Order: sequence, then structure tokens, then C-alpha cells
Amino acid sequence: MKACDWCSEEFSPNVSYQIYCSSDCREKATKEKVSEKYKMKRRSKLSKKRRVCSNGCGTVLSMYNDSEICGKCSVNQKEVNRMLRELKGLIEYERFDK
Repeated sequence: MKACDWCSEEFSPNVSYQIYCSSDCREKATKEKVSEKYKMKRRSKLSKKRRVCSNGCGTVLSMYNDSEICGKCSVNQKEVNRMLRELKGLIEYERFDK
């Protein structure tokens, strides 16, 4: 008995070098490997270029950021302020409720 390299399920291999329990697991593992290769290739291309936030703030983007804008520009400040007000209201409600 062997454990499948993809799903960790126990199976009895048909050949000594079989590492996946089914063709489905083999296909999923292969797709993930291809996807990972693509990501690495894309990151190596991005690491050679100097990319700047397209929103105009001038922040240099990381090679791991697939977006065209930086994290600060992608945050909606109005939404953040609204959530903070809601949290403050909940905290005050809890404090006075006791």
C-alpha cells in the first residue's frame, strides 16, 4: 500500500513507480505544477521590470503583486471608516450593556 502524493489516500499501485491513486489525482497534480511554473516565469519577468502604481501615488510594485495598483490605493478609505464606526458602536454597546 502507498499513499497518493496528491490526496494522501492509501492505494495499491499497479506498477512500482505509481505515485497517484487515480488519473484524476495525476491530472490535478500536473495542472498545479504547470500553473506554478507559469507563476514563477511571470514573476521572473516582473522582477526585471520596475513597475509603479498606476493610480499615481508612485509606489513601486512588488513582483508578487499581480495588480496594477498598490495595496494602499486599492483600499476604499470610506469603507474602512464606515467599518470602524460600526465596530466602535458595537464596542460601546457591549460596554454599556453590562
